[in-house]
Amino acid sequence: MLLLSINTTACDGSDVFWPWFLWLLGAFILGLILGWLLKQLFGCGDSDVAPVAALDAIKDDLTKIEGIGPKIKELLNNDGIWSFNQLSNASINRLQKILDAAGPSYTMHNPRTWSAQARLADEDLWEELNVWQEHLKGGL
Repeated sequence: MLLLSINTTACDGSDVFWPWFLWLLGAFILGLILGWLLKQLFGCGDSDVAPVAALDAIKDDLTKIEGIGPKIKELLNNDGIWSFNQLSNASINRLQKILDAAGPSYTMHNPRTWSAQARLADEDLWEELNVWQEHLKGGL
């Protein structure tokens, strides 16, 4: 049986195993750090994670948002969105995925303005929200 032998000595007789090993280890650690930084900067779905439960203190009436009725409110609640603050921080992609998963009867709804409306409601700017909602039809 032939044994595999790897020669780690350079032409001048010095051992090159540890310098190469340290370079590879450094590159690996640098890759981990860069990956973490890019994830922090560009966010890879971190806002798409639904909280497990909501406290009674933060349950808002999401039907006050133009375009959200009782059934869509229930869909949002099932996905962990209970308050105006949570809705204002939810991405349009997440809201659209909730509607798409609910079936074809929800495809006519567009969540484009829901986050902005929820931000006004969360900041208790009801007069501004009412003025804006007079011009909206179905959340658009």
